[in-house]
Amino acid sequence: MADLEIKNLHASVGEKQILKGLNLTVNRGEIHALMGPNGSGKSTLANVIMGNPQLDVTEGQIIWKGEDITELDPDVRARKGLFMAFQYPVAIPGVTIVKYLRMVLNAHREERGEAEISLKDFRKLVQSEMERTNVPKEFGSRYLNDGFSGGEKKRLEMLQLALQRPDVAILDETDSGLDVDALNTVSQAVNAIRAESPLGALIITHYQRILHLITPDRVSILVDGRIVKEGGPELVTQIEEHGYKAIRAEAEAAGASTANVV
Repeated sequence: MADLEIKNLHASVGEKQILKGLNLTVNRGEIHALMGPNGSGKSTLANVIMGNPQLDVTEGQIIWKGEDITELDPDVRARKGLFMAFQYPVAIPGVTIVKYLRMVLNAHREERGEAEISLKDFRKLVQSEMERTNVPKEFGSRYLNDGFSGGEKKRLEMLQLALQRPDVAILDETDSGLDVDALNTVSQAVNAIRAESPLGALIITHYQRILHLITPDRVSILVDGRIVKEGGPELVTQIEEHGYKAIRAEAEAAGASTANVV
């Protein structure tokens, strides 16, 4: 049984259907890349997995470690061990990063029946993980994402990932808008965490560059709300050389063939 299993998922925003029978699995310890052209439904899937209330699941299930979590609130899903790095992290003026991180860490400890982490132990832990993820110490006293550059926001999310150590992380276009240095920092953080714990990750992207730095075990291609092709890292090279046009045409031909059979 997969840690995260998406079964026949249909989702919409208002009257517009975006996901149209999507099936996908992510296991602890593996990197599963989800690629596709703009508008294919990639970020919609990420938000549906985490329970964004603006999206309606009209059919299908989201299974987490054998439990149907399709109807659970976002905070409950997060407490159960799902993590999402957002494409556009929000700013929260007035809330310092240190205060936020300790609150999140204690919420997970409470879920596991553990006592709150002491301030002394928390400071040691944060300092250690800041060094691992190349986050400057002065970040701790800044307000959450307030005035942060795109690279700083993504670096902070890698710090959260390192602290929480989730079983499965959803990285929604983490490479979007990053320069080479910031992309290397993000990739190094993910690889360092994976080297110490069996992190599972669904890396959602329409670029290939991050997948040259974090090698995927599996690759799925999403087009028009459906997975149309699956394979290994060789799919990344195929897209790099030919783009999505050939895969879209292949998917359309397969659909037409099926329709003719019916």
